[in-house]
Amino acid sequence: MQTGEWESGFIQSNGSIKPMLEGILIIDKPQGMTSHDVVDRARSALKLRRIGHTGTLDPFATGVLVLCLNRATRIARFLVTDEKEYLATMRMGFATDTGDLTGRPLSSPADTSHLTRAAVDEALGQFRGRIEQIPPMYSAKKIGGVKLYELARRGLEIERAPVEVEIKKLELCESEDHQDGVGNIFSFRVICSSGTYIRCLAEDIGRSLGVGAHLIKLRRLRSGLFDISRAITLEKMFELGKSGESGAVQTSIISISDAIALEDLPLSEEEKKDILVGRPVNRRGDWLNGCLAKLCDSDRNLIAIAEFDAEKQLWRPRIVLGEV
Repeated sequence: MQTGEWESGFIQSNGSIKPMLEGILIIDKPQGMTSHDVVDRARSALKLRRIGHTGTLDPFATGVLVLCLNRATRIARFLVTDEKEYLATMRMGFATDTGDLTGRPLSSPADTSHLTRAAVDEALGQFRGRIEQIPPMYSAKKIGGVKLYELARRGLEIERAPVEVEIKKLELCESEDHQDGVGNIFSFRVICSSGTYIRCLAEDIGRSLGVGAHLIKLRRLRSGLFDISRAITLEKMFELGKSGESGAVQTSIISISDAIALEDLPLSEEEKKDILVGRPVNRRGDWLNGCLAKLCDSDRNLIAIAEFDAEKQLWRPRIVLGEV
C-alpha cells in the first residue's frame, strides 16, 4: 500500500481524512493503449490502488472501458455488461493475420471494384442472429491457461472450438472519416452479446463476398448500461486527479448502487447491523427464489447484495461491502 493511502481514505496535509473515491468510471480509451495501460494510468492519476476493468479492448480499438474503483472491484460480476455496441470500419480486399490493420496481409489485395453498398448490405443478413465464431489466435482468450496471442506471437496456431454468439443488430452506416461504399471501405454498427469478436465478424463478411476483409477502425459505444456519453478522456481524468477536488472527480463517477441494475431494498438500522455481520434479514414477499437485490442504507449507500430464500422468506447476503 502506498504511503498515506488507507482503504477508507487519504491523509491530507491538514491531518484530516479525505474519503477515497469509489464507483464506476467510464474511460474513452484512446488508440494504441492496452486496457491494462489505462488501469495503470488511472491508478496513478487518481492515487488509487484498487482499480480493475470489466472487459478488454484491443490496443487499436477506442471507446468505452468500464473501470471499477475501490470497493466497486468487488461487485464487477453483478454489473450488466453482457451486451456490447460497436462502430466498426472494415477494408475489403484482403485479410490479415490479426484480423485488423496492425497485422500482416495474408494475400495480395483482391479486386473489389464490383462491390456495391447493396451487395455488402445483403451479405450482412446471414450474420444476424445466433452464429458461431472461432476465437482468433490474436486474442486474450485462454486455452490451457495460456492466452492465444502469446502462442500466436511465437508463430504457433492451435485448434479452437467454435463458440456461439448473438448478433442482435447489424447495419451499414457512414463513418466519420471515410467515404463509405466507395472503393473498398465499409462501416457497420453492431449490437452483440459479450464475447463476440468484431474482427472475426469483419473477416467472415469479407470471406462471404470472396474478397477477404480486416478491420481498420473499431470503437466501442456501449458496454451494457454504460455508454460513451458518460465517458471521459484520460486527459480529463488526469486533470481531475491533479485538481485535488474530490467533488469534481465524483461527478464523473457512477455510484456503486446506481451501477447495479437490481431492485433496491432499504434497510432499517437493526437490519443493517445484522447484514454487516453476515446475518440474513427477514422480508416476506413474492420474490423468486434465488433472485438478487441491493440492500441499502437510508442514504441509498449500498451495504450488500443479497439472494432471496423463498422457502424461509430471508434475504441472505452474498457479498457485504460494509459501511461507507
